[in-house]
Amino acid sequence: MSKKNILIIGTYDDWDRIPMETSYEAHFMAPDDDPFAIPLATREKIEAIAFRGHSFLGCAKMDAFPNLGMIANLGVGYDTIDVAHAKIRSIKVSNTPDVLTDDVADLAVGMMIAKMRNITGAHEWVSSGNWGRKGDFGLQRKVTGKRVGIAGLGRIGEAVARRLIAFNMEIHYYARSPKNHVSWHYHDDIADLAGAVDILFVTLTGGPATKGIVTRQAIEALGPNGLFINVSRGTTVDEGALLDALESGALGGAALDVYLNEPYIDPRFMQLNNVLLQPHQSSGTFETRQTMGKLQRANLAAYFAGEPLPTQVV
Repeated sequence: MSKKNILIIGTYDDWDRIPMETSYEAHFMAPDDDPFAIPLATREKIEAIAFRGHSFLGCAKMDAFPNLGMIANLGVGYDTIDVAHAKIRSIKVSNTPDVLTDDVADLAVGMMIAKMRNITGAHEWVSSGNWGRKGDFGLQRKVTGKRVGIAGLGRIGEAVARRLIAFNMEIHYYARSPKNHVSWHYHDDIADLAGAVDILFVTLTGGPATKGIVTRQAIEALGPNGLFINVSRGTTVDEGALLDALESGALGGAALDVYLNEPYIDPRFMQLNNVLLQPHQSSGTFETRQTMGKLQRANLAAYFAGEPLPTQVV
């Protein structure tokens, strides 16, 4: 029996690439490549796409493959896929939820501690010899007991909150409606939430509904002693306003794993000394990436077997 043809978009580790090459006739494309550079005879064979990347998979790229029936996304967020067009063409879309929740929450909390205690600065102070030459490192900020806000109390937001209980923190949150299963302080406005806390985590989903939802007003409400932490999508925050506030001191600091225009982020970030910057790697552990790949392949296998997709979103 001949193998089904799939297109693999993005860079995959061997533990993902080899199983896909074994199971399918695999074709490869970089996220920003022109799909029409692929010969038409090959494009007509493609029935599914294994997608990994932060560039946009829009209608033009989908329409380059007339027999495309499924897109298997590696990641929980699928805002980089034109799901509206996928629906029009009856293209199924799957993601890889749940399996990365712990890693994202772990990194979010880790960034909070690292920024408030300036762990990277302290490391440099020791490794540079400044401790011996110049004396003690400067005092930093206490973590335990702070008031913390979480914008987006989904799986990841709640996982962050439950970790913060161990730090005896007062937890506030924003969501579309109050969550009946928790007793934390609910806010129906992010600026109001920001004004009530010392630290603001953003764990919202990406996409048009949350674009710029963290406004200049919210950033300024957090204040000159506030810490802003984003592990969601760069699109959720007014990035220009965030940079302005960090530069002027209107916001105390930020710890960021996501940005606009990744990986070519705004150079203004590199000039700041009140930020902790991460390369969008919150799910970047061996264990989780391997589990994500297995789930992506399980969705592909289910599609070609004519079975329900394990984690279908469209």
